[in-house]
Amino acid sequence: MEVIQLQRRYIDYATSLLNEGHFNDVFAQLLRLQDASNPEFVAEVVSIYFEQSERILNDLSEIMDQQPIDFQKADAYIHKLKGSSSSIGAERIRSACIGFRGSYEEQNIEACMRSVVQIKQEYSTVKEKLQNLLRLEQQIVEAGGAVPVLSD
Repeated sequence: MEVIQLQRRYIDYATSLLNEGHFNDVFAQLLRLQDASNPEFVAEVVSIYFEQSERILNDLSEIMDQQPIDFQKADAYIHKLKGSSSSIGAERIRSACIGFRGSYEEQNIEACMRSVVQIKQEYSTVKEKLQNLLRLEQQIVEAGGAVPVLSD
């Protein structure tokens, strides 16, 4: 595929992630920080995010599998995930984490359980979408082009 076509696909895809609400303006700012002097910036940030999030989600799963569930510990992990998700603009994960915290404060165990399921689903979706974006970046570079910067 021609470099220009790949670059257009990249811009369209990144824009759709924002328009669909998966990500917010923080993500757009993150994409704008990547340039010729730091072409791996987004991939590096996303890689760190994946490592942290998966560790948090694994720890959270262990807590949720124990009886009785230590919701205070679960809340601490959710808080960490909310922070790291906010730092890359993963809006739907951040919102789901806020939902958990509200349910936790109300001591609504069933809603907490549903929130954890939703958080895991949102993370899976975000991971897939970010991997697709990174594949597009890789294709652009392999075709001899530069990853385009989103306009404001």
